[in-house]
Amino acid sequence: MHLNKGFTLLELIVVLFIVVLGFSVIGVNLSSGNDGTALKVAARDIVSALRFARGQALLSHQETTLDFDLANNTYTVSKRGKVYPLRKTIAVTLVTAQSELTGEGVGAVRFFADGSSTGGRIKLKQGNTTWQIDINWLTGQIELDNAESSQ
Repeated sequence: MHLNKGFTLLELIVVLFIVVLGFSVIGVNLSSGNDGTALKVAARDIVSALRFARGQALLSHQETTLDFDLANNTYTVSKRGKVYPLRKTIAVTLVTAQSELTGEGVGAVRFFADGSSTGGRIKLKQGNTTWQIDINWLTGQIELDNAESSQ
């Protein structure tokens, strides 16, 4: 008696079709999350820039600012020439000290040599997702929170 050990071509094609279908569903789910991911990355980049500015102020014993140009959706760290762009689809709101508002849509968060700051809040919104960055004026501590858009 001869027993077949293996799979038929039809069985292999069905399995490959199911695998390809599964990967296409995963691909669609990953690509639909890019906007939310891009917003989170932008928020983390700003937090990183704020922490860098605070660290520079502490190390150099000189005031350091993170300057925002809301009209162009960009920000820069003082004493550095690089301009960091944000996506145009991200709405940025900056709440800071009155003395740090230097023009229409231009403002800054200042860190002092002792680690304190002018404080403030930065909100990044895209669609229904909002990320909020709070800067404590006394300690200069920076916190990132996912805020609901209804707040």
